Amino acid sequence: MYLSKRRYRALKKSRSRGKRLRCLILVLPIMLWLSYKQIKSQFEQPQAIVVLGGSEERERFTAQFARQHPDIPIWVSSGTPKAYARQVFAKAGIDRSRLHLDYRAVDTVTNFTTLVDELQARGIKSIYLITSDYHMRRARVIGEIVLGSRGIDFKPVSVPSGQSPETIEKAIRDGARALLWVTTGHTGASLSKGRG
Repeated sequence: MYLSKRRYRALKKSRSRGKRLRCLILVLPIMLWLSYKQIKSQFEQPQAIVVLGGSEERERFTAQFARQHPDIPIWVSSGTPKAYARQVFAKAGIDRSRLHLDYRAVDTVTNFTTLVDELQARGIKSIYLITSDYHMRRARVIGEIVLGSRGIDFKPVSVPSGQSPETIEKAIRDGARALLWVTTGHTGASLSKGRG
């Protein structure tokens, strides 16, 4: 069957519009959901501070940050040794009763998976998430999945480091591990050994 050039162009244009419409139908709900979460997080006041261990600077920054938020508890996930961590927060005038030191995590994914159920059990719906700026992309991916699975929102607070951001591959790998944890309860921690 022979189509005229005009009909062929019209048919091709129609197919192109159809593809764009299908793409829009797929992308629009995701965009709306992300927008909703962004707007919701602007109105929800965090009820706790969670700092991801891995740097003394993160804890010193958190101690100063906590002074601006005197009524909320602080969790430090696998940070510096207990005595040093307590000293950092004591020097900043932070009441020891606010401080929860947790050393179960072995990596960034387990920073979240070891604390999320405790946060949920305490009725915490929103947290300040503190980590280094170069580490924040990966922490946000994992946080969206792990904390989000329990209905907990977070406001990221980056500690300036002067370092380049981590690779997108680390964020993708640990995002997949976070999804594995949500679906199976296992973190795949052995997948990250030796890779950061």
